Amino acid sequence: MAATRRVVCAAVLVAAVTGACDTRAQFAPSLPPEAGFRVDDGVLKLWTGTPCEGVTGLRLTFDSGAKESTEQMWTAPRPGVRVERLDLLTTSGESSVDTSGLQVRTPLPAEYDWTKAGSVSIAVDGPKAYGAKADVTQVLRESARHPAGSYLFGRSGWLDAAGVQRENRKSFLTVCTPDPE
Repeated sequence: MAATRRVVCAAVLVAAVTGACDTRAQFAPSLPPEAGFRVDDGVLKLWTGTPCEGVTGLRLTFDSGAKESTEQMWTAPRPGVRVERLDLLTTSGESSVDTSGLQVRTPLPAEYDWTKAGSVSIAVDGPKAYGAKADVTQVLRESARHPAGSYLFGRSGWLDAAGVQRENRKSFLTVCTPDPE
């Protein structure tokens, strides 16, 4: 009987200690961060969902964490620029000419075909911001099926302005939305 009590007490202690652990990263936001991507007329487009003020850098990474990971970086002088919608790249890999005051600092390698990548991630420098990721294949395959004002917001799916306004701070955070917690 005493051995059974010890086993039960040990199990309760393990459950209590395990349950008290926070598995979220220390600085992770309370909701998943998202940014919108779509392709129109051969151009990869970004929508941050809400404006990002004071952007001094933007990093676009394809296949983040993989051996084939490749990135393009843009910069802007302080105090930074406002970024909300941005044409990033053409399907031929050329950088957009209208980059809202951002200048390409590190272009993609000339032979790199971003349309063959598995994922695309965006990171914003300047304001407090979170990174976001999307599936390149899904963006390429599904963009034409959705109205021009809809973008793929990662796990949240295809959203237009009303959808982003409705879901921001409820099911996700746009990359420049402060964490409500």
